[in-house]
Amino acid sequence: MASWGAVTGWWAGGWGEPVYYDYGDNLYYDDGAVYYNDQQIATEDEYAQQAIDLAAAGEDQQPQNIEGSNADDWMSLGVFALSTGKDAEAVMMVQLAVSKDGVIAGTYTNTTTDKALPLHGTVDKKTQRAAWSIGDAGDPVMETGIYNLTKDETPLLVHFGKQKHQEWLMVRLEPPKENGAAAGK
Repeated sequence: MASWGAVTGWWAGGWGEPVYYDYGDNLYYDDGAVYYNDQQIATEDEYAQQAIDLAAAGEDQQPQNIEGSNADDWMSLGVFALSTGKDAEAVMMVQLAVSKDGVIAGTYTNTTTDKALPLHGTVDKKTQRAAWSIGDAGDPVMETGIYNLTKDETPLLVHFGKQKHQEWLMVRLEPPKENGAAAGK
């Protein structure tokens, strides 16, 4: 698991204090505006467009494959199950990695359709907001804070264009145990 200390120390200049995005609590929508800690930061359309732009910015910066690129340039953030709510069954998974330049790459898998697609995005170093989209469609766009991605469970905001959004949940999956550990060796 990528800890906050590992992530912030890995990027030159670090991040300073972590920013946690808790959708519906410290970041919320009200009457056409978006607020963070009770301060208006954008209109709903502007906020969605920012996420769309962050996700699109990573598309041109994707490696052919992360495994074949310089491993020192990428940090795994983990594999997460995505759920539309606390009681909903998770049928979507994302595997995320981030480059030293703040580029996000990975894979989205839908276990119902058995379909896997690449994902791409970026992290805004000023706001610590991470956003990515799946495949070539560019929609939906998923976002959370880079600090949130160091937690085992975190809220996720999913934008369906600029007009609709939903709050989902991301839960970190445990890495598979090695054969010797599973056998008690």
